[in-house]
Amino acid sequence: MGFTPNVMPLLQLQNLTQRFDDLTALDDLSLLVEQGEFVSLLGPSGCGKTTTIRLVAGFLTPTQGRILIKGRDITSLPPEKRNMGMVFQSYALFPHLDVFENVAFGLRAKGTARHRITEKVKQALALVNLLGYEERLIFQLSGGEQQRVALARTLVTEPQILLLDEPLSNLDASLREQTRKQLRQLINSLGMTAVFVTHDQEEAFALSDRIALLSKGVCQQVGTARELYHSPVNEFVARFIGKSNILSLPFKDYGKDCLIFHLPSGDELRLHNDRNPQLRPGEIYRLLLRPEAIEFEKTPMNMRLFEAEVLARNFAGAFSEYELKGQGLSLLAMQPSLPQAKPFQVGEILEVHVSPKAIYLFP
Repeated sequence: MGFTPNVMPLLQLQNLTQRFDDLTALDDLSLLVEQGEFVSLLGPSGCGKTTTIRLVAGFLTPTQGRILIKGRDITSLPPEKRNMGMVFQSYALFPHLDVFENVAFGLRAKGTARHRITEKVKQALALVNLLGYEERLIFQLSGGEQQRVALARTLVTEPQILLLDEPLSNLDASLREQTRKQLRQLINSLGMTAVFVTHDQEEAFALSDRIALLSKGVCQQVGTARELYHSPVNEFVARFIGKSNILSLPFKDYGKDCLIFHLPSGDELRLHNDRNPQLRPGEIYRLLLRPEAIEFEKTPMNMRLFEAEVLARNFAGAFSEYELKGQGLSLLAMQPSLPQAKPFQVGEILEVHVSPKAIYLFP
């Protein structure tokens, strides 16, 4: 999405640990962010993502570890000397000031000349499509407009890194989608580097060059959205990103370009072997099958698994979800909700098919 890896990353987090008394909020996090890259910190509440961005901003000092900008250690620098811009979840706008004065606040604090303040504020408001709003008070703005004022106030100081702490979470669904598109286009056009905090995987997928997924203070995986979805390193990643079926099956043998596992029925499940893992016959291994990879018609590219009964059906808009039971296995399947397609009925018996390449063996 528009960044070029450099020899030296713009931002380096080295073995960051943050403890609050007996609570370890962040545990040995290391992360590189390239110039012009958009990186999201994703995870459930309490995973350490907000702690991380507050450490980067300088609002917290790490218990252990270092923070570097272009190779320079800034771990002990106060926030005002880091040249970073922060957009908060609450926007932190001043209700008694108009839009112009809110955006100008950081420039006045730096002692910027009056004529430069006027020029730069107008430039920042133009970037977020709010020219003409200068004299409006904050309570006269919609949620989306307030979010853009907060963004303009940050951009006007020309930070080298933009830090965004769940800035879209207070917007309704349709406005949130519209605003995130505008945000990504704006950051792309400016060539800015951004670190974005969110608990919303759809938001992270739509915005990010790479995603760092955290759980209980530990970084579970860093990669593109595609890598996290199709090649999760563990079950937490697989379950948090999208929906999943986790199968526990005994390994039987190596076949030609495939791995052979036993199904509870005694039938064989053959997986495409692209990593040549070292497996032991008879040992139980965990496999990932995404619900949307399940098919109910035979094609040259898939294989028949078994027959399964439809236990429940749920219409979810673009997809219909089916809970299936067959050969001692419970599966969730997702099928496109096409207007011309007849939905399967509870109690119906279906043949379950899947491509050998669609089943993923955890490392």
